[in-house]
Amino acid sequence: MTELYDLTIHELQDLLKTKKASSQEITTSVFQRIKSVEPRVQAYITLTEESALAQAKLADEKISSVGAQFIAPLFGIPIGIKDNFLTEGIKTTAGSNILNNYIPPYNGTTVQKLLDAGAIIPGKLNMDEFAMGSSNETSFFGTPKNPWDLERIAGGSSGGSAAAVAAGECFASTGTDTGGSIRLPAALTNLVGIKPTYGRVSRYGVIAFASSLDQVGPLTKDVMDGAIMLQALAGHDPKDSTSINTPVPNYVEGLKKLPKDLPLKGWKIAIPKEYFVEGMDAEVSKATQEAIETLKRLGAECREVSLPHTQYGVPTYYILATAEASSNLARYDGIRYGHRKSDPASLVDLYKKSRSEGFGSEVKRRIMLGTYVLSAGYYDAYYIRAQKVRTLIRQDFEKVFEENDVILTPVSPTPAWKIGEKAADPLKMYLSDIFTININLAGLPALSLPCGMTQSGLPIGMQIVSKHFQEEKMLQAAYAYEQATSWSQMRARL
Repeated sequence: MTELYDLTIHELQDLLKTKKASSQEITTSVFQRIKSVEPRVQAYITLTEESALAQAKLADEKISSVGAQFIAPLFGIPIGIKDNFLTEGIKTTAGSNILNNYIPPYNGTTVQKLLDAGAIIPGKLNMDEFAMGSSNETSFFGTPKNPWDLERIAGGSSGGSAAAVAAGECFASTGTDTGGSIRLPAALTNLVGIKPTYGRVSRYGVIAFASSLDQVGPLTKDVMDGAIMLQALAGHDPKDSTSINTPVPNYVEGLKKLPKDLPLKGWKIAIPKEYFVEGMDAEVSKATQEAIETLKRLGAECREVSLPHTQYGVPTYYILATAEASSNLARYDGIRYGHRKSDPASLVDLYKKSRSEGFGSEVKRRIMLGTYVLSAGYYDAYYIRAQKVRTLIRQDFEKVFEENDVILTPVSPTPAWKIGEKAADPLKMYLSDIFTININLAGLPALSLPCGMTQSGLPIGMQIVSKHFQEEKMLQAAYAYEQATSWSQMRARL
């Protein structure tokens, strides 16, 4: 018998509408699962069981009074929140000691939208400190474990978001993606992860890492759930100056428009040769190639293209992201909020000790790198040049999209690695995002979805990229592939 916690959002919708399950039963199932597996998975930083069950009770009362047919798609469904989203009255740490006791006085836009849609918040999810990391090993609160192999990482920075959904500890979760932090964890835990176009989803109320790169998106069990979540999150927000006021399509209805036979007939899918590099794991390469063959059978024309500036993505990203991080994190000074050094000898001592005690080593490393590239004498040589290369990278994508509908690439060059395996080598860790970083630099939407398993049972993901604000097309390509395969139906067994 399938447990409630194993189901998708759209399956739960059907149960709620037919009154075969209540929101309280669904929420109770999640917390029973949390009690069973959370000591091993460590996906959550803060749990809010009492308020979640109260929310579920109110949801059931509303369903009884107005009827399930009038209820929004996320109504009564527990959705986990990454711990860099501000939640009124609930501790929000960004995975850092410097915010260990911070309780926000208001909800960010994403959280408020989910609450307005009737979603239930079971708690706040673990993450790399200030979203800086690819493995969730920089969190002050410990490392979440991959439900497919508890000795391995769940990816980062949204590692807790991925681990919780994959382990059945919530039905979907929010994540942030600055250089791959939604897509990489999704790929390593057999989930769908969506990074929308920059500006499609509001960043208001999200603790900033790199403001020109950060993007909010969902992690879900399948593409339909991804469309449901994105529908709830997308839209213009006047509180976010980078939010774009452009119409939001009906993503769920868009999936239903695909023809049954040859759903991708006439589609042109670009395969960039630079993303199939020497040294990539053989099983990842094989799974991606097999996915390409499946897409061809669905009617798509797949053809090799070139993105010539791909190799400059990692250095460009780590100049721009660290520069923005050093600026954004200057506000954590031990005075306004966050960790404060007790009994400082002077104001300078207060700043120094509060920040050195509050920040972890990876955050300090990136602050120092960012301060360096923004300093006098180096600004033009590094920061300005990186901005110019960023433009070239974006132009590469624009040229490919002139003749192609979507781009397909791997997400990670390897499956999930063992905890501690790359922790001592920052450069090796940074290269884990080699296939995802350039999409953030270009501001494009991208989606990770399951496309295979290694012989040892570790998930493999592939990435579909579309033009700016064409998330509907990206979702359609992913949905067509998902319907032709069974990878998304597989669940981790703990």
